Amino acid sequence: MSSIQKIALITGAARRIGAAIATSLHQAGYGVVLHYRQSAESAERLAARLNAERADSAWVMQADLHSLEQMNQLVEQLLLSRGRLDVLVNNASSFYPTPMGEVSEQQWDDLLGSNLKAPFFLSQAAFPALAKHEGCIVNIVDIYAQRALPSYPVYSSAKAGLYALTETLAKELAPKVRVNAVSPGVIFWPENHQAELVDEIIKKVPLQRQGQASDIAETVLFLVQKANYITGQIIAVDGGKGLV
Repeated sequence: MSSIQKIALITGAARRIGAAIATSLHQAGYGVVLHYRQSAESAERLAARLNAERADSAWVMQADLHSLEQMNQLVEQLLLSRGRLDVLVNNASSFYPTPMGEVSEQQWDDLLGSNLKAPFFLSQAAFPALAKHEGCIVNIVDIYAQRALPSYPVYSSAKAGLYALTETLAKELAPKVRVNAVSPGVIFWPENHQAELVDEIIKKVPLQRQGQASDIAETVLFLVQKANYITGQIIAVDGGKGLV
């Protein structure tokens, strides 16, 4: 890293994978903008910890990523306060089952909004600033983008869209901005998961174990820092689950 503090925006950065990505980029010397929608306390706590390690290096910003106006304002306010943007990580995501025959329009709009609409419009808004510094975008997809998860047709479709969007944006934003994605496998369980299903799922993973948020964060860091000739690629971090 140069002495100039490069800036990364991570959406949904307050908890779980987003927090791990923010921490990894921060440890690599980036200033990190921690976006959140509702998890203000968690975001502030993470920012305080990171700023204790390196002063004036982490900031929180709130926005509802279903709103085009708020997405544009998020990028505008970030540039006004920080002056540059080098990395955009589209991590924020809604995730819940939507069995066929029970899907509402609100669920459709929510899942497509957070998983597909937001990454597109944030990328569009951020593109001029990213291009100025030959920055990059990393999308967090899902292995279920390619093999749909039963009872999750809307979520799976939204992530499939993000998979395709990654390849599309890699062409549209080249040569100044690289666009790649990370596709997690079994990393976190839903908060209401059935414990008896855990062992059954793990048995289907060739590496026979659950992944960690750090596995995703380290792959994002690789794409940001070490992959200057890689664009349009989706890296599965799934213990081999996509093979079975």
